[in-house]
Amino acid sequence: METILRGGCMCDAVRYECPGDTENASYCHCDDCKKATGGPYTVGVLVKADDLRIICGQVKGYTSIADSGRKITRQFCPNCGSPLFTKAEKCPDFVFIKAGSLDEPELIKPSCQTWIKRAVPWAYIDEKLPCYPESSPS
Repeated sequence: METILRGGCMCDAVRYECPGDTENASYCHCDDCKKATGGPYTVGVLVKADDLRIICGQVKGYTSIADSGRKITRQFCPNCGSPLFTKAEKCPDFVFIKAGSLDEPELIKPSCQTWIKRAVPWAYIDEKLPCYPESSPS
């Protein structure tokens, strides 16, 4: 569903907006995404690069060679380090917005997973795990 996606970093130094499809999102289990996020995967929303508008602040980028063998640039807030965008050489006209940086990440509905051969075995939500609305009682 096409909507205006809005978001920013943890310290609010960087804010952005972009029209995008909430279902044009995917999980990525590649090693680079795991290292860049500190988690078992990332969720990216694919949008047109020309449509992404940074409202305030500037991003810093780090370019490396991805598992695919192509260049990939991950952009983040230079102040707090929050991951915001990924630009891949494979698709230069597009950018992946990190779903966790959105103001309303609950709107995102990933439609696929990539690099599942690199997925860690615990990278799923076990329905049998205890669930707490806030922090666990300890």
